[in-house]
Amino acid sequence: MSYCTYVSSFEKADKNIHKEYHDKHYGFPILDDNELFCRLILEINQAGLSWNIILQKQQTFRKAYHNFDIAKVAAYKEKDRERLLNDAGIIRNRLKVNAAIENAKVILHLQKEYGSFKKWLDANHPKTKEEWMKLFKKTFKFTGGEIVNEFLMSTGYLPGAHTPDCKIYAKVLKAKPAWNQKKK
Repeated sequence: MSYCTYVSSFEKADKNIHKEYHDKHYGFPILDDNELFCRLILEINQAGLSWNIILQKQQTFRKAYHNFDIAKVAAYKEKDRERLLNDAGIIRNRLKVNAAIENAKVILHLQKEYGSFKKWLDANHPKTKEEWMKLFKKTFKFTGGEIVNEFLMSTGYLPGAHTPDCKIYAKVLKAKPAWNQKKK
């Protein structure tokens, strides 16, 4: 078995960080709301940049955003926004920082209504890519088509994270919940 073209396309210097993400995270279901929030915020921050930059800055993002603790991020005040906008370890874009804070507030509401962010996603599954995009655009800030597509593909809600000849493909299928298995 081979790897997806995605991993094969990187130079040796970048291949390790991408291989780690590809082999252990990309396309695998995420059960923890804070980790789902993390993935959403990383995808939002990737907009207009390379995923390589985001993977390299992932740990500084975790530190800057209190390990993506939804309740803590939702409670951020203006001093927190300024701290983030001055943090060279992350992407210092006001729209993206504001989206993280506002989206954390939305997720808190979804958790109250559905029990968790994951349960909200599950309650809306399955949807087409276009239906998901409309729902995310209505629900969240800074969630264009590619952000939504990558978030959902990277968390197992949309197909396409791996090609069938990729050695990780079968592992991802095995890790997916039964409701997702039927959608093939």
